[in-house]
Amino acid sequence: MKTAKIVIGLGFGDEGKGITTDFLAKQNPGSIVIRFSGGQQAAHTVMIEGKKHVHSSFASGALRGLPSYYSEHCTIHPVFLFNEKEELEEKGGNTELHIHPLAKITTPFDVWQNRNSVRNLDHGTCGKGVGATMKRNEGQYKLYAIDLIAPRQMLLEKLEKIAYYYGFLNESEIDAEVDHYLEIIDKIKWNISDYSFLENYETLIFEGSQGILLDMDHGVFPNVTYANTTSKNAIEICNKLKIENIEVFYATRSYTTRHGHGWMPNERELKLKNNEEETCVFNEYQKELRFGDLDYDLLNYALKLDAAYSPKAKRNLVVTCMDQLEKEYEFEKLTTDFNEIYGSFSPDSKDFKAIASLFQ
Repeated sequence: MKTAKIVIGLGFGDEGKGITTDFLAKQNPGSIVIRFSGGQQAAHTVMIEGKKHVHSSFASGALRGLPSYYSEHCTIHPVFLFNEKEELEEKGGNTELHIHPLAKITTPFDVWQNRNSVRNLDHGTCGKGVGATMKRNEGQYKLYAIDLIAPRQMLLEKLEKIAYYYGFLNESEIDAEVDHYLEIIDKIKWNISDYSFLENYETLIFEGSQGILLDMDHGVFPNVTYANTTSKNAIEICNKLKIENIEVFYATRSYTTRHGHGWMPNERELKLKNNEEETCVFNEYQKELRFGDLDYDLLNYALKLDAAYSPKAKRNLVVTCMDQLEKEYEFEKLTTDFNEIYGSFSPDSKDFKAIASLFQ
């Protein structure tokens, strides 16, 4: 029987989806990891025996040796993809990547739009062109993965029209950007595969992006992402493949984080340890990584919200970064709190083996 394991972030992103996905990849070595939202703005960190990789254009099973699949709900930037491919190959990771024909393709002009829009800079952006790509594809100026293998003149025409769409009028400037972009595209072997390709695998691991509280339909607008970050897209794909055995793994840190602008509860300065490997640090687009105490009412809100999209799924709660709590009593209090709210919670319990194996 085909099985789907879906990894979802319960918060504002940065909850530990990468290491949770890697944990499932280790348990299911013959599986494939599917990205079903977001794109190249992801920064999912995995460390294996001293090797570290931040997965953005490849799913978080790649360092473990699993292939990646990007669904129609994702974006791909060929230049970012190529650069990460070279990094991953040096580390011995798996760079096999299959992309749905209708995945959205990011251009240099989308990145420019994301980084220079006053609205984006005020509301928050990763500066990787994802939001601009999704917005553009709602109109007439679409660009899909299938277009990367279309006749070259057709692709050229589409790229030029996208440049004009954003107000680029300097022909030499457009030509320079397009020439470099096409040069990179030609260096990549494009595996364009619809969902029937996934029939080759008994276990599918779905890796989410950002968190439920940044969902475009459910987050606090305007500080949201341009994606459905609930299990909605993953369940949609499972239904197409007629998969009924579905398990969801909801990830949260042992404290709250938010990278950039927007509302978050219980914000305060936390003294954390062992976070020298923190991937999410200050950058000019998202600004500071902010911290706070967990809000259990908000966690329950996110859990109940997602259950509306995956009512028949089995559910697991994964708490990450427990080793970063500064004081022993904070760890004990966290364990007590989770016991009282969710029942039978223990880092050593069978249901929460991921916690014991990864973080203690």
